[in-house]
Amino acid sequence: MGLTKQYLRYVASAVFGVIGSQKANITYVTLRGGEKGRYVAVAACEHVFIWDVRKGEKVLILQGQKHEVTFLCPSPDGVHIAVGYEDGAVRIFSLLNGESNVSFNGHKSAVSVIHYDALGARLVTGSKDTDVIVWDIINECGLYRLRGHKDVITQALFLRDKNLLVTCSKDSFVKWWDLDTQHCFKTMVGHRSEVWGMVLLSQESRLLTGSADSELRAWDINYLEEVRKDSGEPKVKKGKTLLVDDDEEDNKEDVDESLEERILSCEKAGSILREARDRVVSLTADRHARVIACHGNDSVLELFTVLSEEEVQKKMTKKLKKAKKKATNQGSSLATLFGIRGLFTCTHHPCPLSPLRWVDCLSCAGGELKVALLLQNNTVETYSLKTSHKTPVADKTARLTLGGHRTDVRTLAFSSDNLAVLSASGDTVKVWNRSTLQVIRTMACEYALCSLFVPGDRQIILGTKSGKLQIFELGSGSLLETVDAHDGAVWSICLAPDQRGIISGSADKTVKFWEFELVKDKETSQKRLTVKHKRTLQLEEDVLCVKFSPDHRLLAVSLLDCTVKIFYTDTLKFFLSLYGHKLPVLCLDISHDSTIIATGSADRNVKIWGLDFGDCHRSMFAHDDSVMFLQFVPKTHLFFTAGKDKKIKQWDADKFEHIQTLEGHHREVWCLAISPNGDHLVSSSHDKSLRLWERTREPIILEEEREMVSDAFLRSASQVPGETQGEAAPAGKKTVETVKAAERIMEALELYKGETRKMEEHRYACESAGKELPPPQPNPILVAFGNVSVRETDELEVSLLVLPFPYVPELLKLFNSYIQQGLEVELVCRCLFFLLKIHFGQISSNQMLLSVIDELRTNTLSKVREIRDVMGFNSAALQFLQREIESKEDVMFFADATGRLEEKKKKRRKRERAVLTIA
Repeated sequence: MGLTKQYLRYVASAVFGVIGSQKANITYVTLRGGEKGRYVAVAACEHVFIWDVRKGEKVLILQGQKHEVTFLCPSPDGVHIAVGYEDGAVRIFSLLNGESNVSFNGHKSAVSVIHYDALGARLVTGSKDTDVIVWDIINECGLYRLRGHKDVITQALFLRDKNLLVTCSKDSFVKWWDLDTQHCFKTMVGHRSEVWGMVLLSQESRLLTGSADSELRAWDINYLEEVRKDSGEPKVKKGKTLLVDDDEEDNKEDVDESLEERILSCEKAGSILREARDRVVSLTADRHARVIACHGNDSVLELFTVLSEEEVQKKMTKKLKKAKKKATNQGSSLATLFGIRGLFTCTHHPCPLSPLRWVDCLSCAGGELKVALLLQNNTVETYSLKTSHKTPVADKTARLTLGGHRTDVRTLAFSSDNLAVLSASGDTVKVWNRSTLQVIRTMACEYALCSLFVPGDRQIILGTKSGKLQIFELGSGSLLETVDAHDGAVWSICLAPDQRGIISGSADKTVKFWEFELVKDKETSQKRLTVKHKRTLQLEEDVLCVKFSPDHRLLAVSLLDCTVKIFYTDTLKFFLSLYGHKLPVLCLDISHDSTIIATGSADRNVKIWGLDFGDCHRSMFAHDDSVMFLQFVPKTHLFFTAGKDKKIKQWDADKFEHIQTLEGHHREVWCLAISPNGDHLVSSSHDKSLRLWERTREPIILEEEREMVSDAFLRSASQVPGETQGEAAPAGKKTVETVKAAERIMEALELYKGETRKMEEHRYACESAGKELPPPQPNPILVAFGNVSVRETDELEVSLLVLPFPYVPELLKLFNSYIQQGLEVELVCRCLFFLLKIHFGQISSNQMLLSVIDELRTNTLSKVREIRDVMGFNSAALQFLQREIESKEDVMFFADATGRLEEKKKKRRKRERAVLTIA
């Protein structure tokens, strides 16, 4: 940072304009005992929005950090929600307060699926890195990593009554895993293409899978008893099966004979034809697996009802009567005559206006089914239908559209008072309140490419793709006039410095000058604003961008031939030609003092020119893709650029330096707008989000910024080798952070040994002197940190795995002292058992550690027993208190009932006395 120039940091303030991101699914959630089916959770870039579909309002925001959300899964009790991210992390949020206290980090790439088990104690996650990881939520640690798939994991489901897991992937395989032994015991190879989804039905006795074709395949699951070779019992040999053992090294003739135990068998029962012909995008079922929802890339949602046994029998009886005459063999099985299609009935196909992206369904009381749809046009729709009716009709109950655009926002503008933000897309223009981020006005328009506020902020003007200028009145939210301005797309409009008119540049190779006028409306007989064409500048190429100099002396026009032409405003005579870009200039701006012009091009460069002689002051490589927008900060020589590389950057046009990078968007950034006072910046992107950035009082030191960028680059480029290979592996991920954590453990052990040696020397000196000497000075690190407490981290096991064995004996001795003192017994036991498991051979062969292990065994058992006794005593006390409270409530209930009975008797006596008196 220079002595005379200070840069201030811009930080992210808010994300708005996005209703639901397309990358993650939609799911129903429950908030604090609220109405079932009233709240839905959707991803909003790196955040999660909880919407009240009845009111159309956001009620809770689960704040993310940096990476985009890729999957959502609520817990069975409805209190928490697990969120998967693009970088492979998983965080568990509380729906009561929106905070996250548990996070898992084990995948190398985006999380593609998350599911809880029935109790909500375990979590399974699948990823694009082809790994499946099972996590222990209670202990906040990973249990194991399962490898075997060769492509992205698309679904993973726990079985409710057995310790089994079933997964499917884009590698066309469905795998069954035994979680007791952590190995794959069955692989289903009956699919010819990717398996995109699956659900378990009929009390987990049937599996339904969706692939890249129009069929939903059904598989019957039979759970078998153990069959051993030495038992002498006859083996049950299956006929044709679609299951093979996962171990490809043993080439057996018969798979069944090679297995010493059989857990289950799975045979294809049939298939259901969908109406759609493309692949299955989403296949889901309600909580009781009574209704299945399925859809492809189109706008048709197919709902299937799974019939109960009674309904199946009734349907079978009717079908048997009709088929009795045709059946040649009366002893044929019912399933042969009936088929798998008879187990399902298609209930309804809601058809929204836009293609579907995700679906979730929820069964409610009274046979009501609620369906939530996330559409590809940034819309959430909810439907309700009665599944008990013969011909159920879906009623649309809510549609969330107000808080965002259906298509990408291509133009932004700030009002002159810095309070309103204009955003326009392919079908609507919206005006937002900058402070509350609420929509003030929504108006239908044509495909907008450029926009501005008319002086006074009461009207706005849009330039459209069809070559028209549209003028809107903000007070009434109505379209005042549509002017046929050009024969081609209007790529740019600019307000004149004298605020009396505008100019427009178009693909029809013209720049037109317009003046504001007030004319009398024929219908209302009131004056309204319009624009009147004054003159035209004809050019040889398409016009991409136009800009007035603030002193109203010059006019800059960028053309399709990669040049920028400078003309005099008054005479329209040619002044300068700025050439040097290799691709067309997509954006440009002129500084407030009319001395510098900056141009951004599709060749990824930004050039700074002088307006006196047209000389190029500096050419800078700005973005990794096309520079889409450029604008100076008012009354400075600092400017911002936006690119297709998802970044927004700030530059100094005097010193030709990169100041800072604003990262947050997850897709191409189309445009941005800076407030007239320079304190706020709003940007739009292909991820459907609008982001507000605000200027802080924090200064930027450029040297520190460069060091931070360099460190981040080195950290992202560093590769940590040593991943464990095999079918089952530890759940943790070995990263630079885990290596640093192991180094911190080693440093702490060295510090502990030094302090122990110092205290032994002090004790020996006291014995030699025969008196108590002053204690030695403690280590400055211990003084700085005070009472150092043991903390549990999510990289604990991987950090201990990286720790060299020479440090393990000292760590075991330290564990022994911790357990004796009763410090963090559960955490110490967890670390102890992990070290014993991974270093069992070296520890058992070391004679010096036998005494330490024996002491650890005795102390650990005694301390764990104490903790167990305390927990048992507390549990019994709580149960006793519960019984006491319940008994008191019962007594009070009967006392109240007795008192009411006495009151009734008194009233009856009074009534009888009154009757007798009258008689």
